[in-house]
Amino acid sequence: MIKKVLKFGGTSVGSIERIQRVAKIVQKEHDNGNKIIVVVSAMAGKTNELLSFSKDISSNFNNRELDVLLASGEQVTCALLAGALINLKLNAKSWLSWQIPILTEGDHSNSRIINMNIEKINNFLDKKGIAIIPGYQGISSSGDTTTIGRGGSDATAVAIAKIFNTDSCEIYTDVDGVYSSDPNKIPVAKRIEKISYDEMLELSSLGAKVMQSSAVQTAMMYNIPLEVRSTFTDRNGTKIFSQESIDYTKSVTGVAYSKDDAKITLIGVEDKPGIAANIFEPLNKSQINVDMVIQNISSDQKTTDITFTIKRDDLIKTKKILELNKEIKYNKITHNDKVSKISIVGAGMVSTPGVTYRMFKALAEDKINILAISTSEIKLSVIIDEDRTLDAIKKLHTVFELD
Repeated sequence: MIKKVLKFGGTSVGSIERIQRVAKIVQKEHDNGNKIIVVVSAMAGKTNELLSFSKDISSNFNNRELDVLLASGEQVTCALLAGALINLKLNAKSWLSWQIPILTEGDHSNSRIINMNIEKINNFLDKKGIAIIPGYQGISSSGDTTTIGRGGSDATAVAIAKIFNTDSCEIYTDVDGVYSSDPNKIPVAKRIEKISYDEMLELSSLGAKVMQSSAVQTAMMYNIPLEVRSTFTDRNGTKIFSQESIDYTKSVTGVAYSKDDAKITLIGVEDKPGIAANIFEPLNKSQINVDMVIQNISSDQKTTDITFTIKRDDLIKTKKILELNKEIKYNKITHNDKVSKISIVGAGMVSTPGVTYRMFKALAEDKINILAISTSEIKLSVIIDEDRTLDAIKKLHTVFELD
């Protein structure tokens, strides 16, 4: 007998028929003699619907009440799935975050799980019960409902796997694993059987939507085996595990992209020590995430051009902060919000020479201009014009033999 966390995403529980299908998957695992904790997301589209309700009330809806509102989506799914399992004559019960409790810290809509009580649920599992827990939420030290960011049900599942010391954590979604690129855009993309935490972390942070990056990071920290599976097929999924299992024989594992980026350039910035800190400190205080940063020093070494990328939604806010910043001097600001980020990821890049050249040569062959570059040991990212995104993905997928 093993203890498992089964997490089901929004598409997996998107209708009554799909919830009943999930109940059959859970029943099968339970009948195999396993102890099962199920984590569920809200039904597909429900969180956006609730968010739109809040905007209809106010453009500045209270953050505390927004968490209460958004947390209700997962609670609905909990009750429906528990009811479906009870209808199958199984001993199932939903546990809301305050009933366990799941303790969190941090701001509303961006908190994180720090601990939870395991005694009541473990006792229930020992009696062959199936525990259904809502993802994405918890309770603060003051007793308020909190949420842990979009996609937070993955983080909940991994936290439960860690705290309950389960044998595995399976993430069920609408695709049967992690693919070498978005299979909706690249039909020849292939499923990856095994991938390291490091590679999965890079892919998820770069736009691959199969798993939330913070969940992968937690799994990596505590060596929690993960598997991404499909709710709608019985095929094996993708196993995600530790560094020791990395396949170094393949230089590139996957191609990821995101189309929600914007590029800002400060032209003619006074070149002196501390200027970069003066630029980015106010952005940090406003919780604006800066990604790529490129600095070009002029020939007279008196001024510099600084280019960086941010999320597109933060563009107006970022420009306003820069324009009000009295600590920096520059000639002008330019921006481009029609860009996308294309990334290749692979553990084998560390030991394979020529990967950078092959990527740049491939893009040049298709006359795709590179606007910015960022690298790490197992990742190479470039910013390009948004309208060439699909061309770039297809080209790189072929060049690195991922078709």
